[in-house]
Amino acid sequence: MIIFDASTLILLIKIDLFELFMSDYKRSLVIPKKVKTEVCVEGREETPYLKNLIQEGQIEVLTAKNPRQKRKLMVDFNIDEGEAEALLLALQKAAELIATDDRNAIRAAKLLKIDFVTAIGFLIRATEKKLIKRDEALFKLEKLRVFGRYSLPIIENAKIKIKGIG
Repeated sequence: MIIFDASTLILLIKIDLFELFMSDYKRSLVIPKKVKTEVCVEGREETPYLKNLIQEGQIEVLTAKNPRQKRKLMVDFNIDEGEAEALLLALQKAAELIATDDRNAIRAAKLLKIDFVTAIGFLIRATEKKLIKRDEALFKLEKLRVFGRYSLPIIENAKIKIKGIG
């Protein structure tokens, strides 16, 4: 099971990598209820696509239990409700992985010993698995640079990794 927060989910859709990921990943894809309300907003470009995936059961929506613990995560790590629910669900469901690009949620995942992946991580892995070609990966990395809030060193490091994939 992999649990997505809103940022990574939206980034993967914006760079046309989410469908490819879904076709390669054979386990459960989960979003917290709060993430659903964040991404399924009228007028948002990704909303119809995401609503369809949820209706078809390709993405499962779960509710995190223990609101007090969620609130504590929000305060302790200075994260929003969607990220806190994703972390809490990862703990409650013993998820394999959490997908997040939120800096504070990444710090929380490290401290809570929850494995995580970012949109750039997905991109590099797709290139390593030969799901996409290197040139396409570099193009998608440029789109991530535009859509995401990555620092230049993160983008440059990813570019080096992608170029080094044989």
